Formats: sequence, structure tokens, C-alpha cells
Amino acid sequence: MSGTMRGAVLDYDTHTVKVQDVPIPQPGPGEVRITVKAAGVCLSDVHLATGQIKPIFRSERTVILGHEVSGVVDQLGSEVEGWAPGDRVTLFPITDKVDGPRTQGVDYDGGWAEYIVVPAANLIALPDSVPFDQGAILPDAVSTPWGAIVSTAATRPGQSAGVWGLGGLGIHAVQILLAIGAAPIVAVDPLPVARERALAVGADIALDSTAPDFVDQLMKATGGRGLDHAFDFAGVRVVQEQALSVLSAGGQLTLVGISGQPFTVTDPQRLIVYKQQVKGHFGSVIEEQRSLVRLTALGRLDLSGSISRTLPLEQAPQALHQLEHKEGDPIRIILDPTLT
Repeated sequence: MSGTMRGAVLDYDTHTVKVQDVPIPQPGPGEVRITVKAAGVCLSDVHLATGQIKPIFRSERTVILGHEVSGVVDQLGSEVEGWAPGDRVTLFPITDKVDGPRTQGVDYDGGWAEYIVVPAANLIALPDSVPFDQGAILPDAVSTPWGAIVSTAATRPGQSAGVWGLGGLGIHAVQILLAIGAAPIVAVDPLPVARERALAVGADIALDSTAPDFVDQLMKATGGRGLDHAFDFAGVRVVQEQALSVLSAGGQLTLVGISGQPFTVTDPQRLIVYKQQVKGHFGSVIEEQRSLVRLTALGRLDLSGSISRTLPLEQAPQALHQLEHKEGDPIRIILDPTLT
């Protein structure tokens, strides 16, 4: 198949996103072309579009956005086995290279388009029981908090955990913490609707980070110990400082949200004396995403409430605006290239 398709293209120099005609990509050896059925809109896409974060490995000035993608196999390149046209898939969005990982929709063209070409090794089978929109958000909105909680932080059952930022990643972090038995789970966000949402999916307590008695409330909820684990999904300096201040002895802060702003430890003595840790987390590994597909297919994770709305691909710029300005308080907006 040759010709053109519609794709949402970000210009890294001008910080503009336009839906335009682009060449249909052709799969090379070891690659597969996917017909895109659903693609998630992430806050990272907003930060890329505004220039708050920049690609490390992309040399071209433009890229098709979209690192959360599901669809069906369209065409196989040479040297590809085990897949056939029509297979339902979700895509692992990171391709490892010798000099560092390449991220789909950041360092190479993503899935805000009618078609996408990816390495066959990045395909994960998507059962019929998992809708395309839910399958699309697994690669980041669900897999990233899973990796942060289970792998990087190594959170154990019975440990206390706080989640700052209850958007597309944070709300799933609450669900994952509940699934692995963390207790208590403290959800933190200044927005009442976000706190209500967190309580509905399993948080033990939801606190307003701007409340004058925030620290007192959190300490009461944890029996005066503070948090064994704090997770920053907001990527905001004031959040990082607040989370550090309420860690328990030996507690750990895991930074997930990316803002491009400096991170500063204002009280290093406390960090040292109480043997606390700060770790960064990015993405996930493919086996974690496969596990989440199984959990979703079995109904152990209910992602049906995570799809806030579905828009045609042509409305990609509007979707970015809606997410950036929290219009309707979306968890995940889905772009569907099949809609007109």
C-alpha cells in the first residue's frame, strides 16, 4: 500500500500540531504496519507540544505524536513470524538501542495517524475482551504507574503509599496500589473531583494538598509514621518538596511526572539522617504490559471509567487543549482515526 494518510504532526521548532496528509509508512525487515484503532492523549504529549520536554534522540524537526496505541495488524515486513493481518494488538512504546531507549511518538513516528510501523517485537496480543480504547492506554497510563510501584519502588503489601496528581497516571496508581495491598493509600490532589474519583477506585483517604492541615491529616492517616512510599505523578516542584516532607524513616519518593523543571532537595540533612531515597522512574518493560493485558482481560483491573471521551483524529489539537486546560477533568482522551 502506498499513498498518503492523515497524521497529527508536531513541529518541534514551532510547537504546533497539525493534522495533515503524510506518506503511509512501509514496514521494513522485522517490522509490522498497524491500522490504528485507538490512541491515547497523554500529558506528555502536551509537554512535548509546548516544548516543556524535548526528545533526546529525534534529529528531524517533526514527529507524529502518539505513544499509547492499539489496533490491528495490517501488513508484515520480511522476517516477521507469529503474526497475521487482522490480529488485535496493543503496542509497547519503547525500543531499546545501544545508546538509549527510543520512545514511540517522541523519537520516532507514533500512532496519532491511520497507520503506524513498529518493530514486531513491540506487539502484544490484545484479547477480544479488551476494547481498543482500554488497550490503547495500557502502554503508559497504566504500565508506567505499575512499573513505578511494583518495580522501581518495590512496594510491598501493608506499606503506606501516597499518590500526588490524580490524572491519567495517578488514578491508575491508586488502583494498582489497591491491587497489591498497599495500606493506607493516600490520594493527594487540589481538585475535589480528582479526590472523589480516587476514593471511588480504592483510596483510603483523599487529601487537598493546599489545605493548611494537610500534614496533620496525612500523619493521622499513617499513624504518625509518614509514608513508606510517595509517588509524584504531577512533576511539580512544590509537590516533590511536600512529598519529601512526609516520608517515613527509610521512606522513598519516586518521581514519575516530567516537567523539565529542576529538582531540589531543600532539607538534605533529613534525607540523610532518616535514610530516605529519591528515585526516578520512566515507562515500563514489555512483560509488565503483558501482565496488565492479562489482568484487564480477567477483570482484575477495570479501566472502563478511564476513557473520558473519544474524538476523531482530526481533533487532535483540540484534544491537547482540553487535556492541558483540564476541560471536563479528563482521565484519558482517545483519538479514533476511523471517526469522521
